[in-house]
Amino acid sequence: MTGQKPRVLAIAEAANPEWVSVPLVGWSLANALREVADVHIVTQIRNRDAFERAGLREGVDFTAIDSEALARPLWAIGQKLRMGEGKGWTTLQLINALSYPLFEHLVWKTFGADIRARKYDIVHRITPLSPTLSSPIAAKCARAGVPFVLGPLNGGVPWPRGFDRERRREREWLSYLRSAYKALPGRRATLTHASAILAGSRHTLGEMPQAVRGKCIYLPENAIDPARFSRAAAPGAGPMRAGFVGRLVPYKGPDMLIEAAAPMLREGKLLLDLVGDGPMMADLRAQAEALGVSGAITFHGWLPHQQVQNVLATCHLFAFPSIREFGGGVVLEAMALGVPPLIVDYAGPGELVQAGRGYKVPIGPRESIIAEFRRALEFLAGDHAALSETGQAARNWVAQNFTWARKAEQVLAVYGALLSAAPPPVFFDAPTQATCAPWADGEATT
Repeated sequence: MTGQKPRVLAIAEAANPEWVSVPLVGWSLANALREVADVHIVTQIRNRDAFERAGLREGVDFTAIDSEALARPLWAIGQKLRMGEGKGWTTLQLINALSYPLFEHLVWKTFGADIRARKYDIVHRITPLSPTLSSPIAAKCARAGVPFVLGPLNGGVPWPRGFDRERRREREWLSYLRSAYKALPGRRATLTHASAILAGSRHTLGEMPQAVRGKCIYLPENAIDPARFSRAAAPGAGPMRAGFVGRLVPYKGPDMLIEAAAPMLREGKLLLDLVGDGPMMADLRAQAEALGVSGAITFHGWLPHQQVQNVLATCHLFAFPSIREFGGGVVLEAMALGVPPLIVDYAGPGELVQAGRGYKVPIGPRESIIAEFRRALEFLAGDHAALSETGQAARNWVAQNFTWARKAEQVLAVYGALLSAAPPPVFFDAPTQATCAPWADGEATT
């Protein structure tokens, strides 16, 4: 590729700087790519006002596609099926699978002639992140001779054994049938015609058919905005302070954290900050009261990003016993502040946390996770200096590899490889087997 910036049509149906989760990922990556490439973003019309408030110009920097005639009523149906409360993720994906093809149809209707005329060097579908949603545009780009980049794709992490109760409480009925998407003809055609596939997790990478593995690139979808997470951890003296950030729902494990921490909370050896809200709030308060630890736990509820980092920056440790995280963006955010994470070694967080920059306990039954978290907390409370050192290593690693600017450079390298017919780049080595559980080498302190 020459010194000229590649011309990129970035398809990001879900992209919004004012929202969280997938829309924020879609916006953050698409917007960061504007610094390294000549990018025109295509998004859903519901995001138009937020784009304009962020300073982008419709028709110049982005195009808003109106697929609301189908998307809005299906979304309303999905909300009823999910029964609110942010549950039933696989149900939401089924609804998206029904409405999304119209969006891509309208995208091609608007930009197909320009793509065929080679006015774009690359077409990149950033969102949806779900690997279950196919892309009819992939085959059309292949026929036009324009490379099509897909991803980052992530999702579909299996529910671990022993957590069927949590699975049902999350209303994940369709997750029992989710693997059926692999047989859909649209998926095979999409993967076949894509020029490069960004896999946002090693699980997603492992689910790719062998025939397309050669064009798959492991690139986690999450990153951080240094402007949003600008503080550095500076916990005070006294007992260890641990923070938790997330929806208060069963699979996040806030109840497991409280149970694991209860002895230290009662003894004044630990303070706990819980940031977030959700259907478990009343039960968690009752649990804390029953265990006699209410005075050592602060329930903050939902907080703006700035206030979240203010809370986390006072913590020695980020304690997050979630048993099913696709990406683990909140873990990166804690690491960006220099707060070392303690997590369950499964899916996204397990990939991000390696020896020297955090701690993790093995995935297992509920009782096992509680026991391992308790052991870890007791051990880590004995050496604040080691926590600080690990947190600084985590902070440095995130700054080097996981800012949105760095993510844009990595994606640009993928574009460059495609346009020059070079082998796909490799950004991260496979995880090492080095232990992230120093307490396993000896007895925990009591």
